Amino acid sequence: MSQDIVLTTGIYNLIKDHLRRKRTTIEEENILLEQLRNAKQVLRRELPDDVVTVNCEVKIKDVETNEEEKYLFVQTNREKAKKGKYSILSPIALATVGNKVGDVINWPFENGEKKIEILSVAPLA
Repeated sequence: MSQDIVLTTGIYNLIKDHLRRKRTTIEEENILLEQLRNAKQVLRRELPDDVVTVNCEVKIKDVETNEEEKYLFVQTNREKAKKGKYSILSPIALATVGNKVGDVINWPFENGEKKIEILSVAPLA
């Protein structure tokens, strides 16, 4: 991770609570704690348009396979994975939240570490 992430205070607190409840792996926890330590917290209206957050559609590329996939990141109570709506606390969302378009991220997913790139971020209509 080359730069600090940018989060709204609400998302920052949501991730901290998620970590307190021990809902992540040790590897994820270590990365997230480091990111939170250096995170820039902003108001929702100050969040740059190209930063991954809740209520947005994110296009991600697996750098090794060149496969692209779109995800809709929503509030935890609105998750419907079969419809492509993923909780902001899902592994793919935690890997990318606070990062911006163009960022390349190494993340310890359940099926092994992957290098992913954020291709686009668009707010949900």
